[in-house]
Amino acid sequence: MVSVGTIIWLSSELMFFAALFASYFTIRSVSPQLWAQSTAHLNVAFASGNTTILVLSSLTCQLGVFAAERGQVGRKGKVLTLHPVKEWGLREWFVLTYCMGAIFIGGQAFEYTNLIHEGITIPSSAYGTMFYLTTGFHGLHVTGGLIAFLFVLGRTFVARRFTHEQAVTAIVVSYYWHFVDVVWIGLFATIYLIK
Repeated sequence: MVSVGTIIWLSSELMFFAALFASYFTIRSVSPQLWAQSTAHLNVAFASGNTTILVLSSLTCQLGVFAAERGQVGRKGKVLTLHPVKEWGLREWFVLTYCMGAIFIGGQAFEYTNLIHEGITIPSSAYGTMFYLTTGFHGLHVTGGLIAFLFVLGRTFVARRFTHEQAVTAIVVSYYWHFVDVVWIGLFATIYLIK
């Protein structure tokens, strides 16, 4: 039931982001010169690296889910073994995913700082408004995912044994994280690549 409820909730989130995309394209269609001038300030190379980190975090998240499905909450063996990654459990993969998500958020903050110095702000133009609304709401969703990872990790330390319910929680959090990643791929293509 938790999985089904999460999928239904993510469908409503999809509608929210669809409305943001529609607003972005509508305002862009009436201000093509403003968009051409403003997008020249974007650092596509930096954003591509940041996007790569977020997309790879989906892979690490899924590896954590596979470990949870095996019932492996923590790593097997010693820390300094020859192939420690092969022995990782849910905790290690989710901690790595959390770090990658935090790096993404830090990258977004860095990019915001640079754009503000370039004069692109929410009140400066329709472009600034749409850029910060779309990427900002996505950033809030990523932050929500980071909080969910902390919740799952905390439960693995508090519980006396790893149960099916904890595995389901990890799976549901992965649904959300994959959703956030797919939305970002769409936003990245829309904002940074489509001219």
